[in-house]
Amino acid sequence: MNQEIAQTWINAFNTKDIEALLNLYHSEAIHYSPKLKIAQPATNGFIKGHTALREWWQGAFDRIPQLHYQATNFILNEQFVFIEYIRQVPGEDDLKVGEVLEIKNQKIVASRVYHG
Repeated sequence: MNQEIAQTWINAFNTKDIEALLNLYHSEAIHYSPKLKIAQPATNGFIKGHTALREWWQGAFDRIPQLHYQATNFILNEQFVFIEYIRQVPGEDDLKVGEVLEIKNQKIVASRVYHG
């Protein structure tokens, strides 16, 4: 099941399908990103819940319509998915990223982004 969540997550990002992405997350999920910390310093990098997630991701999709994640590795167990991917944006250097998805009852309850 977690393999399916991981693949759906990558596909949702690459197709900019906000609804499919949000459907993977618990309604009160917490997300951390270093890019969020820079863009919205008052958050200290953390947002919570579908409304905040929708705003953050839709903003990214609107600003960077050619954003693409190339998955390079999935490491899974019953509670976590670790996705290694390359963030690709035309005109920018590729960025190696690791993202941890914490999963309970088949929903992502927390996600954390790490840049390499």
